[in-house]
Amino acid sequence: MTHGVGKRRKKRRTHVPLSEDDYARTPKSFVIASGDVGHLLHRLVRDLRRIMEPHTASNLQERKGNRLKDFVQVAGPLHVTHLLLLSRSDTHVNLRVGRLPRGPTLHFQVLEYALASDVLNAQARPKSPGSDFKFSPLVVLNNFGDGRKDTTLMASMFQNLFPPINVQKVRLSEARRVVLFHLDSETREVELRHYTVAVKPVGISKSVKQLLTTNLPDLNQFEDVGDYVLRGAYASESDVEDAESTVTLPARAASATGSAGTSAAGASKTTKRPQRAADQRAVRLAEIGPRLRLRLVKIQDGLCDGEVIFHQFVTRTKEQVREAKKKREERDKERARRREEQELNVQRKRQREDGDDGEEEEDDAMQEEDEGEYGDGDDDDDGEVAGVGADG
Repeated sequence: MTHGVGKRRKKRRTHVPLSEDDYARTPKSFVIASGDVGHLLHRLVRDLRRIMEPHTASNLQERKGNRLKDFVQVAGPLHVTHLLLLSRSDTHVNLRVGRLPRGPTLHFQVLEYALASDVLNAQARPKSPGSDFKFSPLVVLNNFGDGRKDTTLMASMFQNLFPPINVQKVRLSEARRVVLFHLDSETREVELRHYTVAVKPVGISKSVKQLLTTNLPDLNQFEDVGDYVLRGAYASESDVEDAESTVTLPARAASATGSAGTSAAGASKTTKRPQRAADQRAVRLAEIGPRLRLRLVKIQDGLCDGEVIFHQFVTRTKEQVREAKKKREERDKERARRREEQELNVQRKRQREDGDDGEEEEDDAMQEEDEGEYGDGDDDDDGEVAGVGADG
């Protein structure tokens, strides 16, 4: 007796994997700590990695022996484009944001920071992100259009930390998080905020919202479901939606799904979904942390090295700039000369070792030849002595 086999489920994946070219062009980052920074800054490193997800090394383990050049060497094969480096001095906390592998580098002083756990603990009803970190956040730059050189470099660096958005191909379901950079024109301080996006229906009471968002409402205090729905007929002040925060979703046309199966006669069954009318939704932002208040100190042309393009507190004349450039060129020449000298010394040492090995091999060969000659002579003497003894 044969048993019927269940129908094989079809895969309908909505996520399209990136091609090799798109993956190589996608910005990726390392977020690390330098030196003994303490457990609080290590937690801040983890929070910054959460902001940069999914295109960052979330489980990167630093060692005390690691240097900056170690991360630069592995950044190329992994297509890593940016480096965020946290460090601590005796007076303040520093954050360096650099473009790999040759810069530029922005040096920030961290004036204040709050961990993600602190931000969530301060809220009455904290939002659980869930699967929001599977997609890159949206970047919002506020007040970065004054035209100054340092402002332009900051805006370009912040914007290039995250993948660009294709408006024609992006899906609304992938807009899960928002990273806000706000520049204060007076103090020149940068505020960083991290939010999650929540979309809720508009024009219905709070009770109906709970029916739509939860599976099993609590009805033990009501005699009828109508009492539960009508109790929230009047919206509170927190439920009133602002017209600027509402969006209208387009209507979905009736679509036919694939063949659900075949009948006994072989005819395919086709099911149609009813058309969904256009509705309005309210967009709300819930902060999930961390928070940072930064102040730009200087900008260097290279990766944590090179010419100082901008400095917040030091102003140099043209002569001082030329003198500093001359000293830097002399230092680079001296460094290159030492590197060449070291390479020559290494080559000489290798040649000397190879020559010593050749001489040792020649000595061993000569010694073997001498031992062979002496060994043959001893055998002849022994033979003559034995013959004489036999004759006698």
